[in-house]
Amino acid sequence: MSFIWPDQLWLALLLPVLVVVYLFLLRRRKKAAVRFASVSLIKQAIGKSVRWRRHVPPALLLLALGLIVVAGARPAAVLTLPTHQQIVMLVMDVSASMRATDVMPDRITASQTAAKVFVQELPRNTRIGVVAYGGSAQLVQPPTPSRDDVLAAIDRVQLQRGTAIGSGILVGLASLFPDADPSQLNGLRTSPRDPRPARPSSSPAMPPGSYESAVMVLLTDGENNAGPDPLDAAQVAADRGLRIFTVGFGSKDGTTIGFEGWSVRVQLDEDTLKRVANLTMGQYFHAATGADLHKVYEVLRSRLVFERKETEITALFAYLAGLVAIAASALSLWWFGRIA
Repeated sequence: MSFIWPDQLWLALLLPVLVVVYLFLLRRRKKAAVRFASVSLIKQAIGKSVRWRRHVPPALLLLALGLIVVAGARPAAVLTLPTHQQIVMLVMDVSASMRATDVMPDRITASQTAAKVFVQELPRNTRIGVVAYGGSAQLVQPPTPSRDDVLAAIDRVQLQRGTAIGSGILVGLASLFPDADPSQLNGLRTSPRDPRPARPSSSPAMPPGSYESAVMVLLTDGENNAGPDPLDAAQVAADRGLRIFTVGFGSKDGTTIGFEGWSVRVQLDEDTLKRVANLTMGQYFHAATGADLHKVYEVLRSRLVFERKETEITALFAYLAGLVAIAASALSLWWFGRIA
């Protein structure tokens, strides 16, 4: 546990002073009491239970004051809490390499099956959008709470040649931020070696990962070979505060596939996917098989529903202080007929 205003904890030094004052007043009260011929008779009449009971309400009040001091220092702790994500944008690779059968029955079918299970297990109030990208990217389904519409969108994606990861990210961003300046989402470099600089954003950048209303989940089984550079697109997302979780699907060693008479060697570009995730404060996952992909989506689901974050818990300590003070007063009234 940490404190936002730790200097306020110095007030805790007053608590021992209060204890000393209480003991001093108690001692004076004893001296001022009427002297009886036999003190032992008084002790027997009062009983042991009454003697310790009279100290309970003051002790509880002291505890309440301690809790108030802690609350005044504004404590914070890392808690697991429900997230505020209202939109999940699925950005799915539909390049020709997804026909590879190293994942049974093939990569595209396995990815569709895992994505549909993932969609059905998200909270019902979460809106889900779908972007499909190959050589270009299209918004297949705008964010919607309808699971039937999302499942139908996943089923109707069509394979195409090329892999434009950056385009997939930008189309997803255009859907999540429809009021954004279009110039911020165009004119990016088409590759890391393109001498043309990336177009700067004209609006103030948000801290990466700070946008809590939406996240993007991007899946690919290859490397970018068309469209804008994925890292530039990821920087645009980072400037919007949007987190991107990337999933590399299939063998890390790559495979050779045939498509429309072409034989193509495809290999997973993990380095780019990790950098995209790091830029946006997301996370990279690798799934070599369909079963692995199900596990990745299960982890993602738990991350999107609950997250661990530092949260101020001042209200908790203030609430406890109030309860303890009420308990002290109630016990004093019950046992002695007066408020402590």
